[in-house]
Amino acid sequence: MKMKVTEALPALQADQLPLIDVEALKAPDDPGHKPRILLLYGSLREASYSRKAAVEAAQILEYLGCETRMFDPKGLPLPDAEDPDHPKVAELRELAMWSEGMVWSSPERHGAMTGVMKCQIDWLPLSLQGGIRPTQGKTLAVMQVSGGSQSFNAVNQMRILGRWMRMVTIPNQSSIPKAWLEFKGDGRLPEGPFYARIVDVMEELVKFTWMVRGRANYLVDRYSERVESAAEVHKRVSKKGG
Repeated sequence: MKMKVTEALPALQADQLPLIDVEALKAPDDPGHKPRILLLYGSLREASYSRKAAVEAAQILEYLGCETRMFDPKGLPLPDAEDPDHPKVAELRELAMWSEGMVWSSPERHGAMTGVMKCQIDWLPLSLQGGIRPTQGKTLAVMQVSGGSQSFNAVNQMRILGRWMRMVTIPNQSSIPKAWLEFKGDGRLPEGPFYARIVDVMEELVKFTWMVRGRANYLVDRYSERVESAAEVHKRVSKKGG
């Protein structure tokens, strides 16, 4: 007999989704708070299926013990058109710094992720003042929705960007074809293979986030950067000695 969870998760079979074995995954110096996951979606439409997919993902993440926040891209300026102190840019960057993992959910448009999705990613710089990287060593899950047949163009592009941002992009991903047929009148994704895949992706994201946080600095530490840092120290000391 199937066991349903709550009204918030009517499609989930709870008996098939045990809670994460945190003790087996977390680092010895884990900070102890709930994993912090930021969700971004790539459409401004009122009936945004990428947002609906992100909402489903957020509810699953919260069931698995995470704290989630979702950024509304409405009003976010183009990267080359505004000052980085724009309120929406500041909000997005603060959320990126707060997060320990992310979910990127985009429609596929003309065989690619949307401009709305790319704009958000472009506002996440590789470094901020003081050399802090807002994405380095954080986990990432990618999802896409399509108006037609199933495709993986958007998730493949987002994987490339995740690598470029030095994020730990998990192996699993979600792609929902003909999303306008899959999401019902209440905006929910019913029980079925596409919902199950989102559960798969979020379960994997949570496991990877527990494993990576507390170890991220070690995992992404690079020889070339250590050499460069040593050279900078030598240069500074040499100037003082002169």
